[in-house]
Amino acid sequence: MESDPVAVALKFGFLAVLYVFLFWIARSALRELRSSGAAPPAEPTGFHSIPGSGSGTATDAWLVALKGGGLDSGERFDLFGGVSIGRSGDADIRIEDRFASGIHARIYPRGGSYYVEDMNSTNSTYLNGDRLEVDVELAHLDVIEIGDTELRFELGET
Repeated sequence: MESDPVAVALKFGFLAVLYVFLFWIARSALRELRSSGAAPPAEPTGFHSIPGSGSGTATDAWLVALKGGGLDSGERFDLFGGVSIGRSGDADIRIEDRFASGIHARIYPRGGSYYVEDMNSTNSTYLNGDRLEVDVELAHLDVIEIGDTELRFELGET
């Protein structure tokens, strides 16, 4: 019993389209994980150091809401592993600010410090009143401004 060559070609074509689709999904998922701040640049594998392991890990740190963004003044956000900030439901810290982008900025640990990065937002991110042009290392009590929202960076006791 011989197979029709057109049917065989259609089967292989379907399998090729299926594999391309699966590859596209996997690639999109990896891109999303990288852009969400899940893996800081110093650790591209996605594995994070365990605090206190002696490998130069960042100390405990928080962001404290000062004003705006639909956040309660004094509300604290743990920065373990890094966070993204923006209007999107995908942001780790979701703010309601008309001047904020979907994923506006992120804070990530590198070495023993935390850094803030503007994620190519429309209205920029400000640190202590200065516009961020590059990733900047955060110091205790630095103020991050996104639109009308202000967040203070605080280091925990080591």
